[in-house]
Amino acid sequence: MSKNSPERIVLSDGDKAILESYGSVLDGFAEYLGPAFEMVLHSVEDPEHSVIKIVNGAHTGRKVGDPMTALAREMLSIVQKNPEYDHLCYTTTNAKGEPLKSATFAIRGIGGRVIGLWCINMYLNTPLSDIIDVFQPRTMLSEDYHPQPFDVMTTADVQDRAVFARAATDGIAAAIDRARISVSADRSIKPSQYNKEIIELLYEQGIFQIKDSVPIVATALGISKNTVYLHLRTVRSDG
Repeated sequence: MSKNSPERIVLSDGDKAILESYGSVLDGFAEYLGPAFEMVLHSVEDPEHSVIKIVNGAHTGRKVGDPMTALAREMLSIVQKNPEYDHLCYTTTNAKGEPLKSATFAIRGIGGRVIGLWCINMYLNTPLSDIIDVFQPRTMLSEDYHPQPFDVMTTADVQDRAVFARAATDGIAAAIDRARISVSADRSIKPSQYNKEIIELLYEQGIFQIKDSVPIVATALGISKNTVYLHLRTVRSDG
């Protein structure tokens, strides 16, 4: 057994019930956050077949019955030895080398010992438009619901639009940050080409289909709107 391999643990019926109760939690979070987020539930009883629940598993290609990853084993070893550590946030990649933003949480059972891990993996190549779409209002309509005329806007409508605008702005800023990290990590890209490469990544993700994205990107990169448009024309002609 390697130094990062956890010791074999036998779970009680109570521990297993606690783990099973997390199943609905994973389903709920996956529905709330959307398909960009993979949810994985591990049992520590059998590390070689630790995955007992997975939602949106296409991002890593894992399935129920798969083993615990080396990183998850290391996390388990840390929390077993240090009770004050109950979670870990980090960036990683899937088998295809695609970027993931991940978090692992320790699940404690009877007596406080670690009985499982809950892992969340956000697929960072998800188009921003898909992520924003998850947070658009979904209204459940009853039989006695009568919609208002389209030319009538309530205070709630105005507030909803304001919230969506803030979400879009925050989403663009997050996409810019991810693109900066990706471009900076590529040593083959010359510094003089950084902004063009960042704009190309944002273009591929559909960011410039969002209203007011050009001035937001220009401000974030410290360049003019005309420069953004210039890079966009170059990207479109190259593509």
